[in-house]
Amino acid sequence: MTWKPFFAAIFMVASASAARFSLDQVLSAPFPSEIKTAPTGGRVAWVLDENGARNIWVAEAPDYKGRRLTQYKSDDGQEIAQVAWTQDGRSIIYVRGGDFEMGRDNPNPASSPDAVEQDIWIASLGSDAPRKIAEGSEPALSPKGDRLVYLKGGQIWTVTLAHDAKPEQLIHAKGRPSMLRWSPDGSRVVFVNNRTEHAIVGAYDFGSKKLWYIDPSVDTDTSPVFSHDGKQVAFIRIAASERGMRFGPVRTVEDPWSIRIADVETGAGRELWRALKGPGSAFHAMIAENQLLWGDGDRIVFPWERTGYLHLYSISSHGDNPTPLNTNAAFEIEDATLSHDGREVIYNSNEGDIDRRHIWSVPVTGGIAKQLTTDGLEWSPEQTADGKVLVFLHSDTRNPARAAVMTGSAVRDLAPDSIPSDFPTASLVDPQAVIVNAADGMQIHCQLFLPPDSKPGEKHPAAVFYHGGSRRQMLLGWHYMDYYNHAYAMNQYLASRGYVVLAVNYRSGIGYGLNFREALNYGASGASEYNDVQGAGLYLRSRPDVDPARIGAWGGSYGGYLTALALARSSDLFQAGVDFHGVHDWARELGIPVTEPDYKIAFESSPMASVGGWKSPVLLIHGDDDRNVQFNQTVMLADALRRQHVPMELIVYPDEIHDFLLYRSWLAAYQATARFLDRKLK
Repeated sequence: MTWKPFFAAIFMVASASAARFSLDQVLSAPFPSEIKTAPTGGRVAWVLDENGARNIWVAEAPDYKGRRLTQYKSDDGQEIAQVAWTQDGRSIIYVRGGDFEMGRDNPNPASSPDAVEQDIWIASLGSDAPRKIAEGSEPALSPKGDRLVYLKGGQIWTVTLAHDAKPEQLIHAKGRPSMLRWSPDGSRVVFVNNRTEHAIVGAYDFGSKKLWYIDPSVDTDTSPVFSHDGKQVAFIRIAASERGMRFGPVRTVEDPWSIRIADVETGAGRELWRALKGPGSAFHAMIAENQLLWGDGDRIVFPWERTGYLHLYSISSHGDNPTPLNTNAAFEIEDATLSHDGREVIYNSNEGDIDRRHIWSVPVTGGIAKQLTTDGLEWSPEQTADGKVLVFLHSDTRNPARAAVMTGSAVRDLAPDSIPSDFPTASLVDPQAVIVNAADGMQIHCQLFLPPDSKPGEKHPAAVFYHGGSRRQMLLGWHYMDYYNHAYAMNQYLASRGYVVLAVNYRSGIGYGLNFREALNYGASGASEYNDVQGAGLYLRSRPDVDPARIGAWGGSYGGYLTALALARSSDLFQAGVDFHGVHDWARELGIPVTEPDYKIAFESSPMASVGGWKSPVLLIHGDDDRNVQFNQTVMLADALRRQHVPMELIVYPDEIHDFLLYRSWLAAYQATARFLDRKLK
């Protein structure tokens, strides 16, 4: 690839002594997401979060010069997502506000006294201001382009795109619907109806106003996709079972998942294919609009972990043995989509570059995969309607995430001017890939950030960073998720302030295969990741450039759990820590009754079980409207630490959720983190 970063000229004038920069500067780069190409023409749209002000941006062929379409200006915590083009490629539908992750009541992190809504909007590429269509989420536009179906209050609604159209409830049904899918001719909609202990695929016909269910069972049916002629629907079936403890390994299941195909008219279904027992018998998802992609030639593309790694396969809708679309090698696919003509799958993976992501393509019928990008980290690929241009998001170690187009082998950023002029590109460091031995000998991939002006013989304070998830992987560059994009900025900032920083890809994370992700005894089933916590601390202690008496830890969510575990079990190794919204008692978090056998092991896998040995000072940070981790997890830990007189500081953000929605919350929390670590380790 012949690509030169927008900031290349800056590197040429950067001195060997990197300039100091502020936390506000390194967090200031806008974060792109939701990149989508139009059904016609060469247009592309994406969401850009600029210091909390989230807007739709667009660019058009042939110059692809990005411009802001919407004009939201404040850091108000109202996200934009679920972006879709109209069929004529002249307007964009999007959802603003609401809880996109958990689907609960609408977050109000700015503590506005006014009600906050989750609304569906449409914005024209012309000069008209965006227009509210309806209150709701998950809009699906009909193939004719005249009508939406969407979700509101746990039910399916519909509305036309006419200016004076009034929404109406389409279906009154038991359960909570999701995954709305139109038939190719626009006459029908299928959806998944979640009914707590099982899920079934429903169908609705607009002409007859009839509702029926397709091949129902006691199992969990998901990811329906229409055939090209609209007569059949394929979907995934995950067998009902007692899955065991959450946050514990599931490497195999007795009754493997399957792909079923059904006649839409009659609802009669049959099993098209079933995963084999052993590796891959438990379903693991890719990142895609749907887990089944119905491609050209009636080939259905799906993800499978048969090799112990998540790879792509395709199968005929008539039934045959799956065709592997990837080589049998130790790498994993992540994002996947079909090409404009359905003949290829375009995806990203860490093939040959395990701590990065690159984009590839492969025919749906099988063949040799072609690597399309190589220069940094690339994700969220989409092809323009004519198939001539690839659009995606990308970053590298110093240049933050941006939207880009690739024509031939030339890559061009869509909105280079959106990066602030004082963003400290030249002052950042290139993290190094290192492998650390855990306490039990397992090899753990990490990224090492070294202070830019370190002198021979100088000893530095150090900080270990644990990501959340745990189904995450930190990478050698700016991350593709906003939470970890912030964390990467923070690690760069700590390195600039003289810290040796180690970001740890501990077991139970992604990127290194099924057995690593489903690590034995991980999380609530035994906290085996503590071996990686110890290994990271001992690695830093052994480095000649680290002061062994000044090693700290920090992390959020699952990383907060591991930070708390480090301080509770190894206060002799970790002298201080910052715990963002961590889990501190697995048994209480998972609601396990004291009478159940799992209660004891879940509690003993928790920091609260070892809190008596906690000596090191800690900063606890939590938003009290957290929907992922109970706020009481921090309440109970704070109470226990107070009673045993452990030095503790607290920051609570009223009305903030787990992944802070306000830019100013992230900035203030990270500034407090840096000040705390400086006081305790410097």
